[in-house]
Amino acid sequence: MSTKKKTVWFEVGEDETIDDCLRRLAAEGYRVAGRMEEPVFMEKDGEYVPIRQVIKFKGILEE
Repeated sequence: MSTKKKTVWFEVGEDETIDDCLRRLAAEGYRVAGRMEEPVFMEKDGEYVPIRQVIKFKGILEE
């Protein structure tokens, strides 16, 4: 019996390409089931400005 979670979110690292993340996801036995993007903000001069985008892929365990 497998001890892996059925659903895992894989975040694209700052020094990683999307393809690298997808290969990592597949190598761990998951397939893509969704994608989510979240902006990351930083406060500058009293305003919040976006500094980068976080991309995550939802992985479903291959049976």
